[in-house]
Amino acid sequence: MTALRILVLDDEPIVCKRLKPAFQKAGYEVETFTDSAAALLRMTEKAFDVVITDLKMEGADGFQVLERARQLLPQARIVVITGFATLDTAKESFRKGAFDFVAKPFKLGDITECVKRLEKGLKA
Repeated sequence: MTALRILVLDDEPIVCKRLKPAFQKAGYEVETFTDSAAALLRMTEKAFDVVITDLKMEGADGFQVLERARQLLPQARIVVITGFATLDTAKESFRKGAFDFVAKPFKLGDITECVKRLEKGLKA
């Protein structure tokens, strides 16, 4: 079985620095981006299985990224992470096709468990 391919997009470099080694240790292939335009460009070049995106960023916000990712990678599962979690942003994320919604600050285990859950769904 090939490794799950994960794209992480967050304008906070520390989030990318925390998630990348955790996912690599779990055996996943990971690419991280702090710029939404660069991440969207990469989605046109490579088929990712999972996209993890922040909501509030410079340039394209997470909702725009979520919508574009759904078009570019229809098979991908998208997880929204945000420091601005409200019931409205969660509902909007799911309405636009997110698989899960995680509020910051989060425990590393919360995100890795989320990816493990969706990996089971992708393999089923």
